[in-house]
Amino acid sequence: MLFQKNPPLCYNYPMTKTRIGVVRGGPCSEYEVSLMTGLQVLNALDREKFEPLDIIISKVGAWHMYGLETKPHDVFHRVDVIFNCLHGYYGEDGKIQSLLEAHSVPFTGSGSLSSAIAMNKILAKEYFHRADIKTPAHVLIYKEKIETEFKKGENVSANLFRIAHSKFSLPYIVKPVSGGSSIGVSLVKTRDDFAPALAKAFESGDSVMIEEFIPGTEASVGVIERFRDKDLYVLPPVEVRPVDRDIFDYKAKYEGGSNDIVPATFSFSIKKELERLALAAHEALGLRHYSRSDFIVSPHRGIYIIETNVLPGLTKESLLSKEIDAVGSSLTELTGHLINLALDN
Repeated sequence: MLFQKNPPLCYNYPMTKTRIGVVRGGPCSEYEVSLMTGLQVLNALDREKFEPLDIIISKVGAWHMYGLETKPHDVFHRVDVIFNCLHGYYGEDGKIQSLLEAHSVPFTGSGSLSSAIAMNKILAKEYFHRADIKTPAHVLIYKEKIETEFKKGENVSANLFRIAHSKFSLPYIVKPVSGGSSIGVSLVKTRDDFAPALAKAFESGDSVMIEEFIPGTEASVGVIERFRDKDLYVLPPVEVRPVDRDIFDYKAKYEGGSNDIVPATFSFSIKKELERLALAAHEALGLRHYSRSDFIVSPHRGIYIIETNVLPGLTKESLLSKEIDAVGSSLTELTGHLINLALDN
């Protein structure tokens, strides 16, 4: 007999793994951090469920797959999900998100509009204000205006210092409006520090923010969607104490220049308020999948939000990684969860 009348309904076909394109690198100043985050994700992916593909975008924006330069749409045809490990310009500001949305490619992290809003520190402040989340006072400066005043023979540095000083007193923070990993951030303690701080910040963009410096202890709180049976799961706050530094800058973040305490030693009420504010920031900006918000806890003025990261770093030194460890989870569990969220979206 060649054919069986009633063949069995179950077949032992090999299970197809979900193909994950891990995108890292990128044309921004956070290239090296992105490479590290992507490498950690590649190593953490469950090989029984996922088939990883390492996608590197060069500093000039060229996409590479299998070590060869390629086009984005060629990558999209080979993957089921993009795990976005880019940071800063192009990766966090909505640009790659817009590209992926246009091609209907599932990807981890927030969508294009909310990413663009969160990445722009001035826009994000407006959303924080609407949600009644305190944020430091600031002055916005455009490079174009500085160049125009310079051509007129104005003493640009003195004028800007006068404007900033009319809003708040020394010391204060100078930082790029768009950017992450604390690149281009300086603490201005004296008038002589001001001009070098501006020059440093303008290396990362055409707009710079002078921000009120609020003394206190830095803290960071991660949020994960639909994790452990909660719509929004809040990770325990991290208490950040830079070693021999006044601020939590790039060196403190990635070169072991800080003591990160998790769970934090804040009082129960402060921890709960930090968790509430992290949730409020995530929702106010319309974020999805996960985020990490950074705060200053002032003993006299309360809690101020500094910024919210739509694609938190996942290196071994990253704060979100330490929060995940503190709740008994792992990067393998987190990456799998984020991929499932992307597929659901």
